[in-house]
Amino acid sequence: MRLLELVCLGIMVVLEQENDKGEYISPLHDIPMYADAHKGWLSRSASRVLHKLSSSIVREYSLEQKNLFNMVVEVPRWTNAKMEIATNDPLNPIKQDVKKGKLRYVANVFPHKGYIWNYGAIPQTWEDPGHKDENTGCCGDNDPIDVCEIGSKVCSRGEVIQVKVLGTLALIDEGETDWKVIAINVEDPEAASYETIDDVRRLKPGYLEATVDWFRRYKVPDGKPENKFAFNGEYKDRDFALDIIKSTHDCWKALIYIKKDGGEMNCTNATLSDSPFHCNQATAKTIVNAFQAPVCGPANPIPADVDKWFYYEKK
Repeated sequence: MRLLELVCLGIMVVLEQENDKGEYISPLHDIPMYADAHKGWLSRSASRVLHKLSSSIVREYSLEQKNLFNMVVEVPRWTNAKMEIATNDPLNPIKQDVKKGKLRYVANVFPHKGYIWNYGAIPQTWEDPGHKDENTGCCGDNDPIDVCEIGSKVCSRGEVIQVKVLGTLALIDEGETDWKVIAINVEDPEAASYETIDDVRRLKPGYLEATVDWFRRYKVPDGKPENKFAFNGEYKDRDFALDIIKSTHDCWKALIYIKKDGGEMNCTNATLSDSPFHCNQATAKTIVNAFQAPVCGPANPIPADVDKWFYYEKK
């Protein structure tokens, strides 16, 4: 996977498929949800990891078991810029969110610094805002499903990694269901030791509790109330998480083939030839070239207060 990085008001990253043709793609619609070694989406090192694992673990990782997913990294661990797949833009580049004309950064709510995991999304998923989740009683947040990757490597923005799902947390963000999948990079040296959410509790004590605390309080510095959770903030297990991911994939399929109204969601894609939103590479190149307009220029300096810690008494 090769990246083309363009700087405008914020930061825009357009993912380009790494092949001889240099084809542009959408990181939301064109990257498969399930990792597929036969199509080249597994890196060489990840493929070696799979081959070195014991037979029982290989069965766990196998595509037939559907527990090996692609993840698009939007925010590297310990950084603050609120980067996300631009769902309303053609080819869905990764951009820094803007609010009231200003670039957005998450506050450092003590004792946390920036995002405390590699944060991103599973492609080809969609939390449908018109569908009420039977588990939470709230509709989706109109985004791909989020992933908190807990491995030791600090990933790069726009990097596509393969992850093993361990469980999920149900955040209720301003009245919307916003699932947070807990996963680990299969290339992590300790990946084979993690199979369930309980393994995270055992091997990374305090990490899951810190994750709940982070999501509960990260909007408080902006003057908003603490976030709520379904299931009283308790994590659900791997099988539950896999069912949720499958459900969001089904919603995405309905969206991409116009069986569901996606509103302002942009479904332009370069590889799904049977989708009515499919575009050829000439059109995709025109879209990417449009990002290189004269308005683009040097990156804005990072505000000094981005490194400030925010303190307040927990409720």
